[in-house]
Amino acid sequence: MRVVVSDAEVTLADVLSLRLAMDEPLADGTELVLRNRATAAESRVRLGTPGARVREATLAVSLAPLELGPGRWDAYLRHEESRTRLRSVDPGFSLDHLDAYALSRRTLAYRAYRTRNGFLALKIDNARPAAEVRSVWFREGRFEVTGLLTFTGLDDDESRHEARLALRRSRPDAELTAAATVQGVRFHAALSLCDVVAAAGESGTWEPSLRVDGVATPLRLGSKLDDVDGKRRRLHYPAAQIDGVPIRPCYTADDELRIEVGG
Repeated sequence: MRVVVSDAEVTLADVLSLRLAMDEPLADGTELVLRNRATAAESRVRLGTPGARVREATLAVSLAPLELGPGRWDAYLRHEESRTRLRSVDPGFSLDHLDAYALSRRTLAYRAYRTRNGFLALKIDNARPAAEVRSVWFREGRFEVTGLLTFTGLDDDESRHEARLALRRSRPDAELTAAATVQGVRFHAALSLCDVVAAAGESGTWEPSLRVDGVATPLRLGSKLDDVDGKRRRLHYPAAQIDGVPIRPCYTADDELRIEVGG
């Protein structure tokens, strides 16, 4: 049996919705198997109406009851002792959908995607409130950043929230803050690069965060709601020179934003 996923999406209700194209009907007892790539743990779901004479089928699987943990889960179809990894032609990426999904307060965030080899998989992350970076740049002697507040439960409306951008360095301890603008779930913040260089001396790495009225914890700045993993290797910003000291934004291995001062 040849089965290909033509459309895959995790809905706002955390339901995995699949459209399958197949050359023969699913056999009685066919299961969808989700297998954790790192631990080999598996979760199985028995599929819909067997024997239906159709070339396409739509499946809906509620993910929360499966108690899947964070990680990457590969999808298979299993019948009796035979299993086949589920192929997909859907890239599983819509920035608008990911934005809408990230507005609700959640404990886990699910995403369906197509692997580089063309198979269906799920990516599951802990859904901590964060500040998702959409643009970052240096201009007129300032570090500026804009983006979207995610998993905070705040409404995407016109209401304004008191907020401050903070840059913190741990060795030695230092912190700079500046007022930020938050409207609904959209934010904009800026801070003087001269102040950063003056506080850093010749070198230092600074961790930015956003403190928003109504949100219990500071929000880390990062970029995770897209299909580009490993931004530290793939995304490089040009350095600005402030009083002869190079300064640039960069990302960690976990796609969190940092400001590096000096060599």
